[in-house]
Amino acid sequence: MLERRLTRRAAVVTAVLVPGAVALTGCKDHAAAGAGTPGAVNGGPSSSKGPAEETPTVDPAVVAALTLAATQVTQLSQLYANMSRKFPALRAQLAAGAKYHVSHLAKLKATEGVAAKAAKAVVVPTSSVAALTTLAKQEAIAAATNAAAAAKLSGAPARLLAEIAAAQTQLSSTLTPPNKKDRS
Repeated sequence: MLERRLTRRAAVVTAVLVPGAVALTGCKDHAAAGAGTPGAVNGGPSSSKGPAEETPTVDPAVVAALTLAATQVTQLSQLYANMSRKFPALRAQLAAGAKYHVSHLAKLKATEGVAAKAAKAVVVPTSSVAALTTLAKQEAIAAATNAAAAAKLSGAPARLLAEIAAAQTQLSSTLTPPNKKDRS
């Protein structure tokens, strides 16, 4: 079994992201309990505006951020599937990440208006080490994007993006081949 070491980079990234994620878990949604969609703006049944004047039910910034995250998660899921097919020996190592991405995609799509857009395909490298390196880099890029988006939002959408970013950071660290970690 491979021994996993915590690198300096992984420790620094975790030290930066975890306090932010913890702080975001304390955020309160300003909507009433059970009011529905995370990031809701207005336009409930008590709204006195006519149909032409209704505001969107979900903040467009929330939809945009969650749609980008859904697109990235879909792309990563496809990459995990392609790598599992090409390198059967990696299936067990990739199973947890694939499972997390399915769960994250379901949570992202629970918000009205969020749908994954067609993502560019990432070519699977010819060696398993290069494949893991590529996957780790893609996870790190997605984590940075989601952490930045979480910092711009509040409430449930921010917590969801922070949760996804933390998982992606952890996956990036655990998927990085040992010889690549030593150079970090």
